[in-house]
This record gives sequence, structure tokens and C-alpha cells, in this order.
Amino acid sequence: MNNLSSCFSENYAEARPKFCAAVAEAGGALRSWLNAYGRGPAGDALYLDTARFGRADAPNMLVLISATHGVEGHCGSGAQIAWLRGGGPARLPADTGCLIVHAINPHGFAWTRRVNEDNVDLNRNFVDHDKPYPASRGYAELADAVLPQDWTDASWGAMQATFAAYAQKHGAFGLQGALSGGQYSHPDGIFFGGARPTWSNRTIRAIARQELSHARRVGVIDYHTGLGPFGHGELICTVPPGAKSFARANAWYGKELTSPESGTSTSAIVVGCMTDCIPQELPDAEVTSVAIEYGTYPVPEVMKAVLQDNWLHRRGRIDSTQGREMKAFMKERFFPAGDKWREMVVARSEQTIGWALQGLAAG
Repeated sequence: MNNLSSCFSENYAEARPKFCAAVAEAGGALRSWLNAYGRGPAGDALYLDTARFGRADAPNMLVLISATHGVEGHCGSGAQIAWLRGGGPARLPADTGCLIVHAINPHGFAWTRRVNEDNVDLNRNFVDHDKPYPASRGYAELADAVLPQDWTDASWGAMQATFAAYAQKHGAFGLQGALSGGQYSHPDGIFFGGARPTWSNRTIRAIARQELSHARRVGVIDYHTGLGPFGHGELICTVPPGAKSFARANAWYGKELTSPESGTSTSAIVVGCMTDCIPQELPDAEVTSVAIEYGTYPVPEVMKAVLQDNWLHRRGRIDSTQGREMKAFMKERFFPAGDKWREMVVARSEQTIGWALQGLAAG
């Protein structure tokens, strides 16, 4: 393993001490937030950790977030550690600080899952839970197929046939939206948005208020994997194209920026994104957010990994041969093995951080 690839970890238990050591070496202020609602596979405690660099009253703040979708934390953690080890904090302008949020969803990271301890997809949880939830009629049509009684070649074939029939009627992107856009009716299903704000939701809001309340300009980068060409980091802006923050993101990232609502992204339109909470908690700041979505494998393989993992935690046995094979398949689809993919992740991360810092400096 080369030095760059060594920034990445094979599990959460390896990633956390590696991150904490990199923060200490870079001279950052480390804070830890215990998730009291779950434990890791070995019964270990799970923490969201934050690292702070720069002046306490810095008007500009760069925010780097990993593991919104837990298993994708392998990627985000590695990119964060690479930036720390590469001297990133020392190169920050005098008026710019940085907040790194490591493992916002530590449970998913530890258990090789996208979801949290409540089977909630964090990127669907940041809706107003006091209002009616967005409708997900497409998902309701597919819900029974999503969670078969047994996982066999026959049940997988039947599931694929159901999805193919839906896609024939609504299009391939219609199928993707129905499955992944977010649903609030089936707690045992995939892409479930939850029935209340999760621990991670409440915690990141508290962190934003405590660490970013002084900032006038905030640039957020949230690390994701699973969609798009292998190793390419798509820069996705999930706010409506008419929003002021979208215009800022477009100024920062130019032709690299994509938009689900404009139809230029590999992502379906999603409701309740995690990054929505930052401007909500900082109403007086200019917040500009982007997700880096690193491609891994073809969408059908990635979706199969998600479906298998959901079935495994509902009706399978994690400690069985089948369970171990499913976990390995899941990990590879969101964190491909080998140095090349990791090198591409870090290169795009450094490039995007550079654009964000330029955008913050331009005001």
C-alpha cells in the first residue's frame, strides 16, 4: 500500500484513531460526540469526531463531512486524512478556518451500511418532521419486491423482473427515483427517511451552531460514493437551480457542477439532504454546499448491494457465509479495493477543496 492509499481504512475501528492522530499531528482541536444508540460489531463505542483549525472568529469556514452514508465513510475519511497529512490546515488563509466532521454516521460506517442505527438514510432525514412527509407512491408499488422473504437466485430474479416492468412503464430514471428518492412509509425498506430527526441530525445541527455561528461564509463538501464513472468525483448541488446558493456554487465550480433538478446529475432528485441543515442553523451566513459523488460500479450492482444489505439486516444472518459474502459485496461497491481509485479520490478532493477556498476568498 502506498503512502496515499494508507490514508484510507478498512473499517471504522481503524479509521477513527487514524483520523484522531492526523488531527493531533496537524495541530487541530478535536471534539468527540458519543452515539449512545448503538455499538460497533465488536461492541465498541461509536463516535462522531470533529476537528477545528484556524481562528475562532474566522469569517470564512471550510467544512468537510464524511460518512453521511456510513459505508461511504471509507472514502470520505481517507480524503480527510489525506488533506490533514498533506499539510492542508497549514495552507489555510488567515481569515479562513476549517471544520472536519468525521463519521457523521458512525454506526453505518462501522457496520458497512449506508443507513444508521434506525435503518434511516441520513440524506433523506433532514425534512420538516412536523409537516406531512413527501409522497413516495413509486416506492409503495415496489416495496414488497424490495424485501423478499428469502434471498435466492429465484427471489433476485423476481425482484429484477418487477423493477424491469416498472422501468418499462416509467423509464430507467423513473425507477431510480422511485427506489432512491426517499420514502417515509416503510421503515424496513431502503432509502427510508425516518419518522423523527436522528441522533446524527440533532448532533450535526448542534455542531453547526457551536462551531460555525460566527462565520459569514461557509463552504461545505460532503463525500459520497456509488454513482457515476469509476473514480470520477461528480460535484452535485442539491439546492434548487434558482436559489442564491446554487448561483454561488456555480460560480465556484463552473461547468463541473451538476444538478439533479436540472437533469445533469447521476443522482435522482432527493428530499431531506443532510447539507440542508447548515443554512437552516446559520441563517445569517452564506452557505455554499456541494457533494462529491465518486463513481464505483454500474448502478445495478450498487443497487443490488443496497438491497442485499437491507434484506440481510432484516431477515438474514450477518455471521453466515451468505452474510459475509453480502458484506464484502457491499463494501466493494462503495469502496473499491486498490490504489488507483483511492488516488483518484484524493486528487479530486484536493481540487475541489482548492475551488472552495477560492470561492470563500472571493466573498
